[in-house]
Amino acid sequence: MANIKSAKKRILVNETKAARNKAIRSKVKTACKKVEAAVTAKDKAAAQANLLAATSEIDKACTKGVYHKNTASRKISRLAKMVNGLA
Repeated sequence: MANIKSAKKRILVNETKAARNKAIRSKVKTACKKVEAAVTAKDKAAAQANLLAATSEIDKACTKGVYHKNTASRKISRLAKMVNGLA
């Protein structure tokens, strides 16, 4: 455990930020799973609606610095490709 006051504060701040990042990442994963579930159920309307929501969540995570912009783009691209695969 740290003895210096600023080091103790850093530990607390890092825990807070880690919890926030984990919550955001969890939201993204849940949104992606909803899209994947709709695609496996072959429900195009639900898949498109969930894709819109997932894209929004991924963009928010990217803006907040949780995901790198290329990672966010890759996730969105893969989801869109799955949804567009439904004919």
